[in-house]
Amino acid sequence: MITARFFLLFNGIFATAVSCHYQPAKPRYDKVVLVHGILEDGKAFDPLKKRLETHGIRCLVPQLKPNDGRNGLEHLAADLKADIEKEFGTEEKFALVAFSMGGLVSRHYLQQLGGAERCEAFITISSPHHGTNMAYVFPGKGARQMQPGSEFLRGLEETESALGDMPVVSYRTPMDLIILPTSSSVWKRAENKSFRVALHPLMLHTPSVLDDIERQLVTDGQGS
Repeated sequence: MITARFFLLFNGIFATAVSCHYQPAKPRYDKVVLVHGILEDGKAFDPLKKRLETHGIRCLVPQLKPNDGRNGLEHLAADLKADIEKEFGTEEKFALVAFSMGGLVSRHYLQQLGGAERCEAFITISSPHHGTNMAYVFPGKGARQMQPGSEFLRGLEETESALGDMPVVSYRTPMDLIILPTSSSVWKRAENKSFRVALHPLMLHTPSVLDDIERQLVTDGQGS
């Protein structure tokens, strides 16, 4: 009985000492902006957002409206800038993660609206950096801007240097049926990562993809 009591007492003291001295690792980025894709409202980012918030990361998920980009991607980029400044002010640093069309909207913000000056890292997921043939079947200015060879895409290519030495990662799936050809998500400026995910929207719900993005944002791309 005495031995058991001593063991419980020692175990309690040890556990208290450990809890008092343990401090969880600080994430590399304490603020992250999550930019959704076409015909979405940001809820697809919920799995990633929940992961990041467990590390104490403050997440902003702006609502791009109209979410089909009918008035042009540059207008969505201007709204994105306004949302970021409303939430984080004009000087706070952050990392930016963008899905699909959101990647092009984010690039316009970073490269042509001054966002690169305060963005510490940029991640795109299944974004059509060189356009997508699927854009030909959608109406509106934004869809035309996502067509291969568009003036909008040429503008992004010409202003790419504005990103400076910012870390950039581009994720893609070779099985994508929205980004056609799928190689359009390969961006020479970025570190390119490919995952065999069956469908375009599943890129935001596939554990292996989310694990890798989480490492990029929390532990500087090193092992978890």
